[in-house]
Amino acid sequence: MLQFLKKFFSEKEIEDIDLMKKFLIVGLGNIGAEYENTRHNIGFKILDFFASDEESVAFETNKLGATATYKFKGRTFIFLKPSTYMNLSGKAVKYWMTKEKIPLGNILIITDDINLPFGTIRVKTKGSDGGHNGLKDIQTQLGTTNYSRFRFGVGAEFSKGRQVDYVLGEWNQEEESQMKERLEKSKELIKSFGTAGVNNTMNAFNNT
Repeated sequence: MLQFLKKFFSEKEIEDIDLMKKFLIVGLGNIGAEYENTRHNIGFKILDFFASDEESVAFETNKLGATATYKFKGRTFIFLKPSTYMNLSGKAVKYWMTKEKIPLGNILIITDDINLPFGTIRVKTKGSDGGHNGLKDIQTQLGTTNYSRFRFGVGAEFSKGRQVDYVLGEWNQEEESQMKERLEKSKELIKSFGTAGVNNTMNAFNNT
């Protein structure tokens, strides 16, 4: 295949083609056992599920986070779980984006969202941080809000002043009973993002 491409493209053009097939999928969360099953850690949970469902995917500790690689239909997915804690997520995102030479359009940030009912899925290509500290730091580090984010609804079943306790609280029994199906749907969404593109992914998965 490489020899075929060399007949028509320069080495720089071939490199650019390869880079467009590489994606950075970032699951937001906080490190530590005490946070493992909390709502705020849905980004970690989705990527951990993906890895447990695919024998070829294994996370290893790297600079500013745990990373894993997944290859599918000619695409390379770099999974990242930042080890910087939520408020400094942007530092890890920028580092791995630069290291792997991944274009902004090929980045997907997975985050919890209290403005969506539990399990609701919504992909957007831009938007505000919505008060989410992880997204806020990513926006600061990247200098733009024009990056794709996968928002997983966690609901807002908390009283005034208890938001932090809620998002740092664990899933209830009803949520747990629906979680596996939601995680499977999330896995398919990630694969679609890399193979079908963000617009087709939004059409297929938003609010499902």
